[in-house]
Amino acid sequence: MRAAVQERVRAIGKSGSERTGVVADTELEKHTIAVMVENKFGVLSRVAGLFSARGYNIESLSVGETLDPTVSRMTLVVKGDAFIIEQVIKQLHKLVDVIKVTDLSEETHVEREMILIKVNAEPAARAEILRIGDIFRAKVVDVTPNTYTLEVTGEESKTEAIIDLLRPFGIQELVRTGKVAIARGPKTRLRRVEEKLGKPRAAARPPAEDPKVVGFAD
Repeated sequence: MRAAVQERVRAIGKSGSERTGVVADTELEKHTIAVMVENKFGVLSRVAGLFSARGYNIESLSVGETLDPTVSRMTLVVKGDAFIIEQVIKQLHKLVDVIKVTDLSEETHVEREMILIKVNAEPAARAEILRIGDIFRAKVVDVTPNTYTLEVTGEESKTEAIIDLLRPFGIQELVRTGKVAIARGPKTRLRRVEEKLGKPRAAARPPAEDPKVVGFAD
């Protein structure tokens, strides 16, 4: 019955779009944006104020110093279409304290997020919880007579998967650091290092895409 209702709603929406000649485009994508800023008082509030003033939502935000203590790096996750992301980047460039803005979603990059999960650990369920944690390479960082607290680090797909598996046991508390990301280094730089170390260069091969990582293991 529920499936039939949902199908009917989709049919009505489609027919309405066809009558008006307008195709709704509500699919929004998450973009990971790295922002280098001067490490000054009030910079974070100005960046957050920019988003709130324009009605843009920040999915996650993490900030930390770089090798230069006068410069901090913000990693923001923003959901939107191409127009919204373009406006976000343009507005960020206008801030005085912003040094550089990079949309990492447009290039190959590595991203990670750490979460802490406090889950109910009844005696009958403890072995299963530990087995799930072992599959995802989670660390048990705290144990009480009734709970386990697990630390999990990985991509969003990995963290969401373990949350879904632990939810039936009863999650008491969940804490997320927010995503951090860094662009992959250029392959030419690695080749130059190998040449300096005197390593023989491998035979040239046609360019290929980076291998895809299968599974949730880091």
